[in-house]
Amino acid sequence: MNALSALLFFLFQAPDATQSVPPAAQPLGGSALLDIGHNLGPVAIAVLVILLIGSLQSWSIILGKWSSFRRAGAQSKRFLRAFQKADRLQDIAAVSEQFKPSPLVQVFEDTYEEYRHQMDDYGQIRNLKALERTAQTAASEALTSMETRMTWLATIGNVATFVGLFGTIMGIVDAFHGLGTSGGATLRAVAPGISEALITTAAGIFVAVPAVMGYNQLTSRLRELAARLDDFGRELLNTMEEIQASPVAAPPEEYSRQREVSRGLHR
Repeated sequence: MNALSALLFFLFQAPDATQSVPPAAQPLGGSALLDIGHNLGPVAIAVLVILLIGSLQSWSIILGKWSSFRRAGAQSKRFLRAFQKADRLQDIAAVSEQFKPSPLVQVFEDTYEEYRHQMDDYGQIRNLKALERTAQTAASEALTSMETRMTWLATIGNVATFVGLFGTIMGIVDAFHGLGTSGGATLRAVAPGISEALITTAAGIFVAVPAVMGYNQLTSRLRELAARLDDFGRELLNTMEEIQASPVAAPPEEYSRQREVSRGLHR
């Protein structure tokens, strides 16, 4: 009976507590959003500015990385086809600049340079382990170069929600402050703080979700490129080992040219 009396008292007294609220709520349109924007406090504005900067930064990274990864994938396929069709490593070295966006080119150029350095006058490799280390280092450097700015994307995806939560907390604090200064539990007293809290929360989610999704997609592409770099490094080393194991190993162009010059001098 006491609970029923309290409920009846609340229903009859509620209209008196909300007399300042308009009887018909207006739909949320452009003018309402402008009114909310004009009524935002300095903390909410600062939070929204930070989130806007983070959103622009994250979209810049996502679009830039997606474009560079697409070019790298296309050029890598072309470079692999040229590598598999070539008869000599010198032929690939002569045209490798055409496929420069591909990270495979860096692996080939660094490993081939070490291959030329390790080759003696008889076409034999002095230290095959050095070639393996060079290929691994080149693959790691190429992958690291493609991972630049990815940490910023992960940071924005993780921090944006907390920045929005900070605005939410400050909006709730503002709502309770307005409730305390007004002296009555009216919607007009708490509405500005609650609106700030909801807006900053939505803005934080709006920034964080694309950043996290973009980071996951780009990380998946990076794993694919890393696997392709490892496969190409092994294929390149196998080709060099086959050259070493052949009955007549062909020395690089420099050594061939030097030997022809020396023969001409002896004649």
